[in-house]
Amino acid sequence: MDRRGVLKVAGAVTAAATALVALPRVAFAAYSEKAFKQKAGADALQNAYGANATTPSDQVKLKAPDIAENGAVVPLEVQTDMEAESIAILITENPSPLAITAEIPAGTKGLVKTRCRMGKTTNVTAVVKSGGKLYTASKEVKVTIGGCGG
Repeated sequence: MDRRGVLKVAGAVTAAATALVALPRVAFAAYSEKAFKQKAGADALQNAYGANATTPSDQVKLKAPDIAENGAVVPLEVQTDMEAESIAILITENPSPLAITAEIPAGTKGLVKTRCRMGKTTNVTAVVKSGGKLYTASKEVKVTIGGCGG
């Protein structure tokens, strides 16, 4: 190995060590395989949160397109001003309705942005857990080209 190769390896090791030390300490939520494998949204909520009673709320803002031209990449955004403990997204007609759950650290803004696959026109529901209760907002998204094999 020549001098240039040694410097490249040393630089890569230094960069990796610096990145590892600089990473924020994040506690990852336990993956609930049972919740994500449910075929009904109510069952998914029951397995994810231990309850499926929800309350519609205007404090939960769900941003989704009216028409998704490509169901393979549908942009979704959930935002709330409540002290959110977690945020979930349910897509009713998908084979597995629970698309995502995200734990929100205390003192941070309740905001989740993602892209999901949708096989056909369906309702999308945002679920925010705050104060031990579940709050929701829903919107129908029309899909012109299916993303889940449709």
